[in-house]
Amino acid sequence: MASRPDCLFCKLVAEGDHVNQADGFVVVEDINPKAPVHLLVLPERHVDSFRDIGEFPADEAKRMLEFIARKVGLEDYQVVVNVGRGAGQSVFHLHWHVLGGGRPFE
Repeated sequence: MASRPDCLFCKLVAEGDHVNQADGFVVVEDINPKAPVHLLVLPERHVDSFRDIGEFPADEAKRMLEFIARKVGLEDYQVVVNVGRGAGQSVFHLHWHVLGGGRPFE
């Protein structure tokens, strides 16, 4: 599925203030940061949750992990993915939280 008109993160992918974008993914700043740097990595294509990662071709899932590892601009960071309401997922568009203490994209 390409995108959903009722999805907040699909709207951010299309119209958001991206701090980085490449290879089918975008990075935006979290509006409620839990660290000095709190970024969200979003696939441009809508997938509800990490449970549905199998909908991505293997090379696309690999590119998402490589994108996080190489393009967020942080030396040290934590990657968190919430899967399901019980784990804190509130927007059902697959996304990865990237948290760190330094400044990205210097």
